[in-house]
Amino acid sequence: MHEAIQVMLSKYKPRSEQDYINALKEIFQEIALLGLWRAKFYEKAAFYGGSALRILYGLNRFSEDLDFTLLKPMKDFSLSSYNQAIKDELNGFGFQVEVKTKAKNVITNIESAFLKTDSKTQLIEIEAPENILSRLHHMHTIKIKMEIDTNPPGLFSTEVKTLLQPIPFFVKSLTQPDLFAGKVHAILCRPWQKRVKGRDWYDLVWYISRGTSINLNHLRERLVQSNAWQKNENFTPDDLAAMLEEKINNTDFNNGKKDIAPFIHDQDAIELWSKQFFISLVRDWVATIQWDKLG
Repeated sequence: MHEAIQVMLSKYKPRSEQDYINALKEIFQEIALLGLWRAKFYEKAAFYGGSALRILYGLNRFSEDLDFTLLKPMKDFSLSSYNQAIKDELNGFGFQVEVKTKAKNVITNIESAFLKTDSKTQLIEIEAPENILSRLHHMHTIKIKMEIDTNPPGLFSTEVKTLLQPIPFFVKSLTQPDLFAGKVHAILCRPWQKRVKGRDWYDLVWYISRGTSINLNHLRERLVQSNAWQKNENFTPDDLAAMLEEKINNTDFNNGKKDIAPFIHDQDAIELWSKQFFISLVRDWVATIQWDKLG
């Protein structure tokens, strides 16, 4: 095992099969971010979403995907031009992976690629114990989706964060108020109804518990782009509260708990989840945050 990977793995203290898979996914994510830095990707784009919160800001749950946004719209941008840089970086640390761009069936603003590899070979590389390896199905794969928004809504800010592993490098990220706006937009506008993404609601609690500001202007831009808000209408905290309460009343939080459970260690953290819990949380948040000081 590469020395840098050994150091990265040591912080997870994995015990179960799921622990090892989650740790390996996150190590892959950080190495992919390094490959993108070497390829000067952050001159055009910024990191956001759940993995950005986890890796850069200390969110206490695992996240599966890598989400990015261009700094400004670019019709001719190609995510595939960075695939080789990610693959080369992972190969350099001893991991054998495929990185392929997903072909589009319809025209959208989102470009997608997938990092894929078989789990067992990579777990052998990080010297997972035999009792873990023996239980793993030989067809089990690790798959990480990467997405980038090529037509981003405006009025957001970025900052540069430093990662020290596997070597020191920089990552450009949306600021936390803008990340919060993106998360609330996801809660309000995800296209599926029956599949509750509990990770979104977990992140909402995390943001609120930390007193994070939210960029309402950027949220409004996102809602307008999704046709969830009229372009010429003002958007106020009360509007936000009303939209969230409507969403809460139509959400099955038992399904949400099932979604988030594999990504957190402390299951008691979601014990109180219910419609009443989230409505109370949102109402208190709107009433106590100093909205005039928001980003």
